[in-house]
Amino acid sequence: MENTRLQKNLEPMFLWSNIVKKNIKYRIFSHFYLSEENLYTLNEEQAHYLLHVLRLQTGDVIKIFDGFSGEYLAEIVQCNKKNCQIQIKEKLREQSVSPDIWLLFAPVKKDKTDFIISGATELGVSKILPVITQRTVCERIKIERFQAQVIEAAEQSRRLDIPSVENPISFAQMLKTWPKDRTLFFMDETGNGTNILNCFQKNNTKSAILVGPEGGFSEEELALLRQQNFAQAVSLGPRILRAETAVLAALSCWQAASGDW
Repeated sequence: MENTRLQKNLEPMFLWSNIVKKNIKYRIFSHFYLSEENLYTLNEEQAHYLLHVLRLQTGDVIKIFDGFSGEYLAEIVQCNKKNCQIQIKEKLREQSVSPDIWLLFAPVKKDKTDFIISGATELGVSKILPVITQRTVCERIKIERFQAQVIEAAEQSRRLDIPSVENPISFAQMLKTWPKDRTLFFMDETGNGTNILNCFQKNNTKSAILVGPEGGFSEEELALLRQQNFAQAVSLGPRILRAETAVLAALSCWQAASGDW
């Protein structure tokens, strides 16, 4: 009798442990703070995605994270055409924070900027800051779109935190307000910069990477950057890279030298 009672009490734990081992692939970001055993009603957009795009139903399980308290396993306990309620079952991972590396870039054409935002999120940046330079060619900058993209990229890449996305800032204002305790590594396409990997390996300060627009920085902007004590020119080699390629190459080098690879 005692063994039977014990087995019944342990069944839920074994059940959820087995589900975890099956590597649940559906993962969403929560805009509310999560805690175990609580019930949450997803917003209409998330409900639509789970119920009508993924075709999930009551009893199905997902992974969910909030950017602050870790990652959880949740069960869909109630749903209709527009609403979806989930219950947190157990914590899967404790919260971790990505390295303190900022990305500053001059927005380019829509699809290329999308690529930059998603790639930077996957590579672990903590802040994304669009910078308007003299040669920046971009009709409209939609921060809401950027914020949605970082969430989607974090969901897919298994990140537990979400990088902040700042409003666009002018090149001049960026230099004027720059925190002096953070090194700004700018990509110098003229070939006068230090080898990027050597530069990053010797760095032991807070860091940020600045990538210019298509066509590069103007001579005036390069001159201003070289005058700043907090700025350092780096080179990505003898070839001229597209802006979106330069972003991912620079972040990859930083992560390899001093990040969480």
